[in-house]
Amino acid sequence: MLTESDRVVKIRLQQQRGLSPELLKYKGPIHCARLIIREEGLLGLWAGAAPTVMRNGTNQAAMFTAKNAFDVFLWKKHEGDGKALQPWQSMISGFLAGTVGPVCTGPFDVVKTRLMAQSRAGGELKYKGMIHAIRTIYAEEGLRALWKGLLPRLMRIPPGQAIMWAVADQVTGFYERRYIHNAPL
Repeated sequence: MLTESDRVVKIRLQQQRGLSPELLKYKGPIHCARLIIREEGLLGLWAGAAPTVMRNGTNQAAMFTAKNAFDVFLWKKHEGDGKALQPWQSMISGFLAGTVGPVCTGPFDVVKTRLMAQSRAGGELKYKGMIHAIRTIYAEEGLRALWKGLLPRLMRIPPGQAIMWAVADQVTGFYERRYIHNAPL
């Protein structure tokens, strides 16, 4: 699992892809980290941390709420009712819930990447923080720009959520049947 500082280094190195060796600013991960610290200070390695926290928290809240809502709406399954969904039902609910998160968190993801990608090397930073970045992107590129990259996220996240929820619901259902609903009073 990458930490925020790892992601900043990764994004900066990815920006150089395709450049000839003499044009590379960063010669590798360690060189990149050292240069960021020298030019931007130690906190430069954590650029984009605030929108990452917002994205992750909002994503989890949206996904869990959506999964529960889809289970109730599609399958009449309520939390703790002892009913176990079939794996295919869990996959459908999980897939749909996996689409809700990225749609809700698109702006935070875009801002996170922009903050991580910018460098102080040329002087001033374009984005001074999360709110400033949202306002600037909206003013310069329009509302849709805050959801750039949504399609690749939707190609990656919902299938993974479908599989994860199929497994999680089966494990939870087994536990509820075995230890809660059949437990002596």
